[in-house]
Amino acid sequence: MYIVTAKEMYDIDHYTMQEIGMDGKLLMENAGRAICARMDAGLSKGNRITVFAGSGNNGGDGFVIARTLLNQMYVVHVVQVVQDAKITGDALYHKHLFLKCGGSLRTLEAENDINGIIKRSDVVVDAMIGIGIKGKLREALNRIVSVLNDSDACIVSVDIPSGLPADEGALAAAEFTAVQADYTFVVGAPKMSAFLEATAPFYGDWETVSIGFPEAVFQKYTDKHVWGHDEFRQTMPERKVYDHKGDHGRGLVIGGSKTMPGALAMTVKAALKAGSGLITAGTSEEVIRVIASESVEATYLVVSETNGHLTNDTPVSLEGYDAIALGVGMGQNEETRSLVHRLLDQAESPVVIDADGLHHTKSDLSILRARPDPTIMTPHPGEMAMLLDIFVHELLSKPFQYSLEFARRHNVYLVLKGKHTIITTPGGKQAVNTTGNPGLAKGGSGDVLTGIILAQLMQKQNIFQALCNACFIHGRSAELLVEDTHSYHDLMASDVIGGISKVYRTIF
Repeated sequence: MYIVTAKEMYDIDHYTMQEIGMDGKLLMENAGRAICARMDAGLSKGNRITVFAGSGNNGGDGFVIARTLLNQMYVVHVVQVVQDAKITGDALYHKHLFLKCGGSLRTLEAENDINGIIKRSDVVVDAMIGIGIKGKLREALNRIVSVLNDSDACIVSVDIPSGLPADEGALAAAEFTAVQADYTFVVGAPKMSAFLEATAPFYGDWETVSIGFPEAVFQKYTDKHVWGHDEFRQTMPERKVYDHKGDHGRGLVIGGSKTMPGALAMTVKAALKAGSGLITAGTSEEVIRVIASESVEATYLVVSETNGHLTNDTPVSLEGYDAIALGVGMGQNEETRSLVHRLLDQAESPVVIDADGLHHTKSDLSILRARPDPTIMTPHPGEMAMLLDIFVHELLSKPFQYSLEFARRHNVYLVLKGKHTIITTPGGKQAVNTTGNPGLAKGGSGDVLTGIILAQLMQKQNIFQALCNACFIHGRSAELLVEDTHSYHDLMASDVIGGISKVYRTIF
Protein backbone atom coordinates (compact mmCIF):
# COMPACT_ATOMS: atom_id res chain seq x y z
CA MET A 1 0.00 0.00 0.00
CA TYR A 2 1.26 3.46 -0.89
CA ILE A 3 1.15 6.78 0.99
CA VAL A 4 0.58 10.00 -0.96
CA THR A 5 0.62 13.74 -0.58
CA ALA A 6 -2.30 15.77 -1.91
CA LYS A 7 -0.31 16.71 -5.03
CA GLU A 8 0.72 13.13 -5.67
CA MET A 9 -2.89 12.01 -5.41
CA TYR A 10 -3.99 14.70 -7.87
CA ASP A 11 -1.20 13.65 -10.25
CA ILE A 12 -2.20 9.98 -9.97
CA ASP A 13 -5.84 10.86 -10.60
CA HIS A 14 -4.98 13.06 -13.59
CA TYR A 15 -2.59 10.54 -15.16
CA THR A 16 -5.09 7.70 -14.77
CA MET A 17 -7.75 9.69 -16.58
CA GLN A 18 -5.73 11.60 -19.16
CA GLU A 19 -2.96 9.16 -20.07
CA ILE A 20 -4.49 5.77 -19.35
CA GLY A 21 -8.00 6.80 -20.34
CA MET A 22 -10.11 5.75 -17.36
CA ASP A 23 -13.23 7.92 -17.19
CA GLY A 24 -13.50 10.09 -14.07
CA LYS A 25 -17.17 9.17 -13.75
CA LEU A 26 -16.17 5.51 -13.52
CA LEU A 27 -13.54 6.20 -10.83
CA MET A 28 -16.15 8.15 -8.87
CA GLU A 29 -18.66 5.33 -9.24
CA ASN A 30 -16.05 2.82 -8.09
CA ALA A 31 -15.22 4.93 -5.04
CA GLY A 32 -18.83 5.38 -3.95
CA ARG A 33 -19.73 1.74 -4.47
CA ALA A 34 -16.61 0.48 -2.66
CA ILE A 35 -17.40 2.67 0.35
CA CYS A 36 -21.03 1.54 0.39
CA ALA A 37 -19.92 -2.09 0.36
CA ARG A 38 -17.84 -1.44 3.50
CA MET A 39 -20.60 0.57 5.18
CA ASP A 40 -23.30 -2.03 4.52
CA ALA A 41 -22.01 -4.42 7.18
CA GLY A 42 -22.62 -1.83 9.90
CA LEU A 43 -26.00 -0.48 8.74
CA SER A 44 -29.58 -1.54 9.28
CA LYS A 45 -32.56 -0.60 7.10
CA GLY A 46 -33.98 1.48 9.93
CA ASN A 47 -30.95 3.80 10.03
CA ARG A 48 -31.58 7.40 9.01
CA ILE A 49 -28.63 8.42 6.82
CA THR A 50 -27.67 11.95 5.81
CA VAL A 51 -24.98 12.67 3.26
CA PHE A 52 -23.37 16.12 3.42
CA ALA A 53 -22.02 16.67 -0.11
CA GLY A 54 -19.68 19.36 -1.33
CA SER A 55 -18.12 20.03 -4.71
CA GLY A 56 -15.37 18.17 -6.55
CA ASN A 57 -14.53 14.50 -6.26
CA ASN A 58 -15.47 14.30 -2.60
CA GLY A 59 -18.99 15.58 -3.22
CA GLY A 60 -19.31 13.38 -6.31
CA ASP A 61 -18.39 10.33 -4.22
CA GLY A 62 -21.08 11.43 -1.76
CA PHE A 63 -23.76 11.47 -4.49
CA VAL A 64 -22.75 7.96 -5.61
CA ILE A 65 -22.93 6.73 -2.00
CA ALA A 66 -26.37 8.32 -1.56
CA ARG A 67 -27.71 6.81 -4.80
CA THR A 68 -26.29 3.36 -4.01
CA LEU A 69 -27.78 3.36 -0.50
CA LEU A 70 -31.09 4.64 -1.87
CA ASN A 71 -31.21 1.81 -4.41
CA GLN A 72 -30.54 -0.63 -1.58
CA MET A 73 -33.68 0.67 0.17
CA TYR A 74 -31.97 2.69 2.91
CA VAL A 75 -33.49 5.94 4.19
CA VAL A 76 -31.04 8.50 2.88
CA HIS A 77 -31.08 12.27 2.27
CA VAL A 78 -28.45 14.62 0.85
CA VAL A 79 -27.62 18.11 2.10
CA GLN A 80 -25.63 20.00 -0.52
CA VAL A 81 -23.25 22.38 1.28
CA VAL A 82 -22.23 24.47 -1.76
CA GLN A 83 -24.18 26.47 -4.33
CA ASP A 84 -25.46 24.66 -7.42
CA ALA A 85 -22.90 26.44 -9.60
CA LYS A 86 -20.10 24.77 -7.66
CA ILE A 87 -21.23 21.27 -8.62
CA THR A 88 -19.67 20.63 -12.05
CA GLY A 89 -18.20 17.89 -14.22
CA ASP A 90 -18.31 14.32 -12.95
CA ALA A 91 -19.84 15.37 -9.64
CA LEU A 92 -22.73 17.07 -11.48
CA TYR A 93 -23.27 13.92 -13.53
CA HIS A 94 -23.64 11.82 -10.38
CA LYS A 95 -25.84 14.45 -8.73
CA HIS A 96 -28.26 14.17 -11.65
CA LEU A 97 -28.24 10.36 -11.45
CA PHE A 98 -29.09 10.57 -7.76
CA LEU A 99 -32.01 12.92 -8.39
CA LYS A 100 -33.31 10.86 -11.34
CA CYS A 101 -33.31 7.79 -9.08
CA GLY A 102 -35.72 9.58 -6.75
CA GLY A 103 -33.16 11.09 -4.39
CA SER A 104 -34.02 13.81 -1.88
CA LEU A 105 -31.78 16.88 -1.94
CA ARG A 106 -31.65 19.93 0.31
CA THR A 107 -29.31 22.89 -0.04
CA LEU A 108 -27.51 24.59 2.80
CA GLU A 109 -28.91 27.99 1.80
CA ALA A 110 -32.49 26.74 2.08
CA GLU A 111 -31.98 24.73 5.24
CA ASN A 112 -31.51 26.53 8.54
CA ASP A 113 -32.12 23.58 10.84
CA ILE A 114 -28.69 21.91 10.60
CA ASN A 115 -28.93 20.95 14.27
CA GLY A 116 -32.23 19.20 13.65
CA ILE A 117 -31.02 17.38 10.54
CA ILE A 118 -28.00 15.99 12.33
CA LYS A 119 -29.98 15.18 15.47
CA ARG A 120 -32.43 13.15 13.40
CA SER A 121 -29.60 11.24 11.68
CA ASP A 122 -28.22 7.92 12.87
CA VAL A 123 -25.39 7.98 10.33
CA VAL A 124 -23.81 11.01 8.67
CA VAL A 125 -21.63 10.63 5.59
CA ASP A 126 -19.10 13.45 5.43
CA ALA A 127 -18.39 14.14 1.74
CA MET A 128 -17.99 17.90 2.02
CA ILE A 129 -14.32 18.65 1.42
CA GLY A 130 -11.54 16.42 0.13
CA ILE A 131 -7.78 16.80 0.11
CA GLY A 132 -7.75 20.28 -1.40
CA ILE A 133 -8.47 22.23 1.79
CA LYS A 134 -6.41 25.41 2.17
CA GLY A 135 -6.60 27.20 5.50
CA LYS A 136 -9.57 27.17 7.82
CA LEU A 137 -13.16 26.38 6.93
CA ARG A 138 -15.61 29.10 5.97
CA GLU A 139 -18.18 29.90 8.64
CA ALA A 140 -21.10 27.84 7.28
CA LEU A 141 -19.00 24.66 7.04
CA ASN A 142 -17.36 25.37 10.36
CA ARG A 143 -20.82 25.41 11.95
CA ILE A 144 -21.72 22.05 10.40
CA VAL A 145 -18.45 20.52 11.60
CA SER A 146 -19.01 21.85 15.10
CA VAL A 147 -22.53 20.39 15.28
CA LEU A 148 -21.36 17.09 13.81
CA ASN A 149 -18.57 16.73 16.34
CA ASP A 150 -20.99 17.35 19.21
CA SER A 151 -23.58 14.91 17.90
CA ASP A 152 -24.29 11.27 18.70
CA ALA A 153 -24.47 10.30 15.03
CA CYS A 154 -21.98 7.83 13.60
CA ILE A 155 -19.78 9.87 11.26
CA VAL A 156 -18.30 8.28 8.14
CA SER A 157 -15.84 10.44 6.22
CA VAL A 158 -15.09 9.96 2.54
CA ASP A 159 -11.34 9.85 1.79
CA ILE A 160 -10.42 12.33 4.54
CA PRO A 161 -12.36 14.09 7.33
CA SER A 162 -13.51 17.46 5.99
CA GLY A 163 -11.25 20.32 7.02
CA LEU A 164 -8.28 18.07 7.79
CA PRO A 165 -4.99 18.80 6.00
CA ALA A 166 -3.83 15.93 3.81
CA ASP A 167 -0.14 16.77 4.16
CA GLU A 168 2.38 17.57 6.86
CA GLY A 169 2.82 20.95 8.47
CA ALA A 170 0.07 21.40 11.07
CA LEU A 171 1.73 21.94 14.43
CA ALA A 172 -1.41 21.28 16.45
CA ALA A 173 -5.14 20.71 16.11
CA ALA A 174 -5.70 24.39 16.92
CA GLU A 175 -4.49 25.23 13.41
CA PHE A 176 -7.49 23.66 11.69
CA THR A 177 -11.12 22.71 12.22
CA ALA A 178 -12.02 19.22 11.05
CA VAL A 179 -14.67 16.54 11.30
CA GLN A 180 -13.93 14.01 14.02
CA ALA A 181 -14.84 10.85 12.11
CA ASP A 182 -15.73 7.50 13.59
CA TYR A 183 -14.73 5.82 10.35
CA THR A 184 -12.88 7.04 7.28
CA PHE A 185 -12.77 5.20 3.97
CA VAL A 186 -9.62 6.42 2.27
CA VAL A 187 -9.78 6.47 -1.52
CA GLY A 188 -6.85 4.95 -3.42
CA ALA A 189 -4.08 5.48 -0.88
CA PRO A 190 -3.75 6.94 2.63
CA LYS A 191 -2.63 10.53 2.88
CA MET A 192 0.30 11.63 5.05
CA SER A 193 -1.95 13.10 7.74
CA ALA A 194 -3.19 9.60 8.61
CA PHE A 195 0.20 9.03 10.27
CA LEU A 196 0.80 12.34 12.07
CA GLU A 197 0.23 12.91 15.77
CA ALA A 198 -1.87 16.06 15.34
CA THR A 199 -4.10 14.78 12.56
CA ALA A 200 -4.32 10.97 12.73
CA PRO A 201 -6.95 10.87 15.52
CA PHE A 202 -9.49 12.67 13.32
CA TYR A 203 -9.68 9.69 10.96
CA GLY A 204 -11.12 7.36 13.59
CA ASP A 205 -10.86 3.78 12.32
CA TRP A 206 -9.81 3.89 8.70
CA GLU A 207 -9.23 1.60 5.78
CA THR A 208 -8.34 2.07 2.14
CA VAL A 209 -10.69 1.29 -0.74
CA SER A 210 -9.33 0.50 -4.19
CA ILE A 211 -11.09 2.22 -7.10
CA GLY A 212 -8.98 1.15 -10.08
CA PHE A 213 -5.79 3.24 -10.03
CA PRO A 214 -3.08 1.08 -11.67
CA GLU A 215 -0.13 -0.02 -9.56
CA ALA A 216 2.31 1.41 -12.08
CA VAL A 217 0.87 4.89 -11.63
CA PHE A 218 1.47 4.83 -7.88
CA GLN A 219 5.04 3.71 -8.54
CA LYS A 220 5.47 6.65 -10.91
CA TYR A 221 4.47 9.31 -8.39
CA THR A 222 5.29 8.16 -4.86
CA ASP A 223 8.03 6.31 -2.99
CA LYS A 224 6.22 6.11 0.35
CA HIS A 225 4.68 2.87 1.56
CA VAL A 226 2.68 1.31 4.37
CA TRP A 227 4.43 -1.82 5.67
CA GLY A 228 2.02 -4.43 6.99
CA HIS A 229 1.25 -8.14 7.06
CA ASP A 230 1.35 -8.61 3.29
CA GLU A 231 4.70 -6.88 2.88
CA PHE A 232 6.16 -8.88 5.75
CA ARG A 233 4.99 -12.21 4.33
CA GLN A 234 6.32 -11.36 0.88
CA THR A 235 9.82 -10.29 1.98
CA MET A 236 10.68 -12.13 5.22
CA PRO A 237 13.21 -14.89 4.38
CA GLU A 238 12.34 -18.42 5.38
CA ARG A 239 14.86 -20.85 6.84
CA LYS A 240 16.23 -23.57 4.57
CA VAL A 241 16.64 -27.18 5.66
CA TYR A 242 20.45 -27.12 5.41
CA ASP A 243 21.03 -23.67 6.92
CA HIS A 244 23.63 -23.37 9.67
CA LYS A 245 24.41 -20.62 12.17
CA GLY A 246 26.85 -18.95 9.79
CA ASP A 247 24.05 -18.42 7.28
CA HIS A 248 22.22 -16.14 9.69
CA GLY A 249 24.94 -13.78 10.73
CA ARG A 250 27.48 -13.06 13.40
CA GLY A 251 26.56 -9.84 15.18
CA LEU A 252 28.25 -7.64 17.75
CA VAL A 253 26.48 -5.44 20.30
CA ILE A 254 28.62 -2.84 22.09
CA GLY A 255 27.06 -1.04 25.02
CA GLY A 256 26.09 -1.33 28.63
CA SER A 257 27.44 0.45 31.67
CA LYS A 258 27.56 -0.02 35.42
CA THR A 259 24.15 1.61 35.88
CA MET A 260 22.43 0.24 32.74
CA PRO A 261 23.42 -3.39 32.15
CA GLY A 262 19.85 -4.47 31.38
CA ALA A 263 19.65 -2.50 28.12
CA LEU A 264 22.51 -4.51 26.65
CA ALA A 265 21.03 -7.79 27.90
CA MET A 266 17.70 -7.07 26.20
CA THR A 267 19.34 -6.15 22.88
CA VAL A 268 21.42 -9.32 22.91
CA LYS A 269 18.48 -11.57 23.79
CA ALA A 270 16.24 -9.92 21.18
CA ALA A 271 18.90 -10.35 18.47
CA LEU A 272 19.19 -14.05 19.29
CA LYS A 273 15.43 -14.58 19.50
CA ALA A 274 14.86 -12.76 16.20
CA GLY A 275 17.12 -15.16 14.31
CA SER A 276 20.80 -14.21 14.57
CA GLY A 277 23.23 -17.08 14.13
CA LEU A 278 25.78 -15.78 16.63
CA ILE A 279 25.81 -12.72 18.91
CA THR A 280 28.71 -11.27 20.86
CA ALA A 281 28.21 -8.68 23.59
CA GLY A 282 31.04 -6.15 23.91
CA THR A 283 31.07 -4.49 27.32
CA SER A 284 32.95 -4.16 30.58
CA GLU A 285 33.87 -7.17 32.72
CA GLU A 286 31.49 -5.99 35.44
CA VAL A 287 28.53 -5.88 33.04
CA ILE A 288 29.45 -9.27 31.60
CA ARG A 289 29.24 -10.76 35.09
CA VAL A 290 25.80 -9.21 35.56
CA ILE A 291 24.20 -10.32 32.28
CA ALA A 292 26.01 -13.57 31.38
CA SER A 293 23.47 -15.74 33.16
CA GLU A 294 20.64 -13.90 31.33
CA SER A 295 22.09 -14.44 27.87
CA VAL A 296 23.76 -17.82 27.99
CA GLU A 297 23.68 -18.26 24.19
CA ALA A 298 25.84 -15.16 23.63
CA THR A 299 29.59 -14.86 23.67
CA TYR A 300 31.38 -11.92 25.25
CA LEU A 301 34.09 -9.41 24.41
CA VAL A 302 35.74 -7.33 27.14
CA VAL A 303 35.84 -3.58 26.48
CA SER A 304 37.92 -1.26 28.65
CA GLU A 305 36.09 0.93 31.17
CA THR A 306 36.65 3.70 33.66
CA ASN A 307 34.32 4.28 36.61
CA GLY A 308 31.71 2.01 35.05
CA HIS A 309 31.75 3.62 31.57
CA LEU A 310 33.22 2.16 28.39
CA THR A 311 36.36 3.86 27.10
CA ASN A 312 38.66 3.85 24.08
CA ASP A 313 41.75 2.71 26.04
CA THR A 314 42.01 -0.79 24.53
CA PRO A 315 41.40 -1.55 20.82
CA VAL A 316 38.25 -3.53 20.02
CA SER A 317 38.50 -5.94 17.09
CA LEU A 318 35.57 -5.61 14.68
CA GLU A 319 36.72 -8.28 12.22
CA GLY A 320 34.39 -11.10 11.32
CA TYR A 321 31.11 -9.44 12.28
CA ASP A 322 28.33 -9.14 9.71
CA ALA A 323 26.60 -6.27 11.54
CA ILE A 324 27.18 -4.18 14.66
CA ALA A 325 24.88 -2.36 17.08
CA LEU A 326 26.19 0.22 19.48
CA GLY A 327 24.89 2.69 22.03
CA VAL A 328 22.36 0.78 24.16
CA GLY A 329 22.87 1.40 27.88
CA MET A 330 26.21 3.01 27.13
CA GLY A 331 25.73 6.28 29.00
CA GLN A 332 26.72 9.74 27.81
CA ASN A 333 30.08 10.13 29.49
CA GLU A 334 32.77 12.00 27.56
CA GLU A 335 35.13 9.00 27.91
CA THR A 336 32.78 6.89 25.82
CA ARG A 337 32.40 9.32 22.94
CA SER A 338 35.82 8.65 21.41
CA LEU A 339 35.06 4.92 21.50
CA VAL A 340 31.88 5.43 19.48
CA HIS A 341 33.65 7.61 16.93
CA ARG A 342 36.50 5.10 16.50
CA LEU A 343 34.08 2.19 16.07
CA LEU A 344 32.13 4.08 13.42
CA ASP A 345 35.35 4.94 11.62
CA GLN A 346 36.71 1.37 11.68
CA ALA A 347 33.59 -0.76 11.19
CA GLU A 348 33.40 -2.43 7.76
CA SER A 349 29.85 -3.71 8.11
CA PRO A 350 26.39 -2.21 8.71
CA VAL A 351 26.20 -0.37 12.04
CA VAL A 352 23.04 0.35 14.03
CA ILE A 353 23.31 3.42 16.28
CA ASP A 354 20.78 3.73 19.07
CA ALA A 355 20.19 5.47 22.40
CA ASP A 356 23.36 6.98 23.88
CA GLY A 357 25.23 6.22 20.68
CA LEU A 358 23.07 8.87 18.99
CA HIS A 359 24.15 11.49 21.51
CA HIS A 360 27.82 10.63 20.99
CA THR A 361 27.40 10.78 17.20
CA LYS A 362 25.77 14.23 17.37
CA SER A 363 29.12 15.88 18.14
CA ASP A 364 30.46 14.93 14.68
CA LEU A 365 27.78 13.97 12.18
CA SER A 366 30.30 14.20 9.33
CA ILE A 367 31.56 10.76 10.28
CA LEU A 368 28.29 9.30 9.02
CA ARG A 369 28.70 10.40 5.41
CA ALA A 370 32.34 9.31 5.46
CA ARG A 371 31.37 5.70 6.20
CA PRO A 372 31.44 3.46 3.08
CA ASP A 373 29.19 0.87 4.74
CA PRO A 374 25.52 1.32 5.69
CA THR A 375 24.64 3.19 8.88
CA ILE A 376 21.26 2.83 10.57
CA MET A 377 20.09 5.33 13.19
CA THR A 378 17.06 4.58 15.39
CA PRO A 379 16.00 7.71 17.31
CA HIS A 380 12.75 8.36 19.13
CA PRO A 381 11.31 11.88 18.59
CA GLY A 382 13.28 13.41 21.46
CA GLU A 383 16.55 12.04 20.11
CA MET A 384 15.69 13.06 16.56
CA ALA A 385 14.92 16.60 17.68
CA MET A 386 18.28 16.60 19.47
CA LEU A 387 20.08 15.54 16.29
CA LEU A 388 18.31 18.29 14.32
CA ASP A 389 18.52 21.02 16.96
CA ILE A 390 14.77 21.63 16.81
CA PHE A 391 11.83 21.24 19.19
CA VAL A 392 9.97 17.93 19.33
CA HIS A 393 6.69 19.56 18.26
CA GLU A 394 8.40 20.91 15.14
CA LEU A 395 9.63 17.43 14.26
CA LEU A 396 6.22 15.87 14.79
CA SER A 397 4.60 18.40 12.46
CA LYS A 398 6.75 17.20 9.53
CA PRO A 399 8.33 13.83 10.42
CA PHE A 400 8.42 12.58 6.82
CA GLN A 401 10.22 15.68 5.59
CA TYR A 402 12.70 15.90 8.45
CA SER A 403 13.49 12.18 8.19
CA LEU A 404 13.99 12.42 4.44
CA GLU A 405 16.28 15.44 4.63
CA PHE A 406 18.40 13.95 7.43
CA ALA A 407 18.76 10.55 5.73
CA ARG A 408 19.83 12.12 2.45
CA ARG A 409 22.16 14.69 4.00
CA HIS A 410 24.05 12.19 6.16
CA ASN A 411 23.72 9.09 3.95
CA VAL A 412 22.00 7.01 6.63
CA TYR A 413 19.00 4.76 7.02
CA LEU A 414 16.71 6.33 9.60
CA VAL A 415 14.15 4.59 11.81
CA LEU A 416 12.12 7.34 13.49
CA LYS A 417 10.28 5.49 16.25
CA GLY A 418 6.76 6.31 17.37
CA LYS A 419 3.11 5.34 17.07
CA HIS A 420 3.74 5.28 13.33
CA THR A 421 7.42 4.44 12.91
CA ILE A 422 8.86 5.94 9.72
CA ILE A 423 11.70 4.08 7.97
CA THR A 424 13.72 6.17 5.47
CA THR A 425 16.56 5.19 3.14
CA PRO A 426 19.42 7.47 1.99
CA GLY A 427 17.83 7.42 -1.46
CA GLY A 428 14.51 8.77 -0.17
CA LYS A 429 12.33 5.67 0.00
CA GLN A 430 10.02 5.71 3.03
CA ALA A 431 7.71 3.27 4.78
CA VAL A 432 5.43 3.45 7.80
CA ASN A 433 5.12 0.45 10.10
CA THR A 434 1.53 -0.36 11.04
CA THR A 435 2.07 -2.69 14.02
CA GLY A 436 2.40 -1.93 17.74
CA ASN A 437 0.31 -0.71 20.66
CA PRO A 438 0.55 1.46 23.80
CA GLY A 439 2.15 -1.43 25.68
CA LEU A 440 5.41 -0.54 23.95
CA ALA A 441 5.54 2.79 25.80
CA LYS A 442 7.98 1.34 28.33
CA GLY A 443 11.67 1.64 29.01
CA GLY A 444 13.63 -1.00 27.13
CA SER A 445 11.32 -1.26 24.11
CA GLY A 446 13.85 0.55 21.94
CA ASP A 447 16.66 -1.75 23.12
CA VAL A 448 14.60 -4.75 22.03
CA LEU A 449 13.95 -3.19 18.62
CA THR A 450 17.69 -2.61 18.15
CA GLY A 451 18.33 -6.30 18.72
CA ILE A 452 15.64 -7.31 16.23
CA ILE A 453 17.05 -4.86 13.67
CA LEU A 454 20.54 -6.30 14.14
CA ALA A 455 19.21 -9.81 13.51
CA GLN A 456 17.21 -8.82 10.43
CA LEU A 457 20.17 -6.98 8.87
CA MET A 458 22.02 -10.29 8.74
CA GLN A 459 19.27 -12.22 6.92
CA LYS A 460 18.86 -12.60 3.17
CA GLN A 461 16.98 -9.39 2.41
CA ASN A 462 17.93 -5.84 1.53
CA ILE A 463 18.45 -3.26 4.28
CA PHE A 464 15.16 -1.46 3.71
CA GLN A 465 13.24 -4.73 3.96
CA ALA A 466 15.25 -5.73 7.03
CA LEU A 467 14.39 -2.51 8.85
CA CYS A 468 10.71 -2.65 7.90
CA ASN A 469 10.42 -6.30 8.90
CA ALA A 470 12.19 -5.67 12.21
CA CYS A 471 9.73 -2.91 13.09
CA PHE A 472 6.85 -5.16 12.05
CA ILE A 473 8.07 -8.03 14.26
CA HIS A 474 8.56 -5.72 17.24
CA GLY A 475 5.09 -4.20 17.01
CA ARG A 476 3.33 -7.42 16.10
CA SER A 477 4.85 -9.19 19.12
CA ALA A 478 3.28 -6.56 21.39
CA GLU A 479 -0.09 -6.94 19.62
CA LEU A 480 -0.16 -10.72 19.94
CA LEU A 481 0.87 -10.62 23.60
CA VAL A 482 -1.94 -8.19 24.45
CA GLU A 483 -4.43 -10.27 22.49
CA ASP A 484 -3.37 -13.38 24.42
CA THR A 485 -1.96 -12.92 27.93
CA HIS A 486 -1.05 -9.28 28.65
CA SER A 487 -2.50 -5.78 28.81
CA TYR A 488 -1.11 -2.41 27.77
CA HIS A 489 -0.34 -1.73 31.43
CA ASP A 490 1.70 -4.81 32.36
CA LEU A 491 3.48 -5.52 29.06
CA MET A 492 7.25 -5.13 29.50
CA ALA A 493 10.07 -4.94 27.00
CA SER A 494 11.36 -8.36 28.05
CA ASP A 495 7.90 -9.80 27.31
CA VAL A 496 8.19 -8.51 23.75
CA ILE A 497 11.32 -10.63 23.27
CA GLY A 498 9.34 -13.72 24.22
CA GLY A 499 6.57 -12.72 21.85
CA ILE A 500 8.84 -12.82 18.79
CA SER A 501 8.24 -16.54 18.50
CA LYS A 502 4.49 -15.87 18.33
CA VAL A 503 5.02 -13.60 15.33
CA TYR A 504 6.99 -16.21 13.42
CA ARG A 505 4.54 -18.99 14.28
CA THR A 506 1.47 -17.01 13.16
CA ILE A 507 3.05 -15.70 9.96
CA PHE A 508 4.79 -18.85 8.72
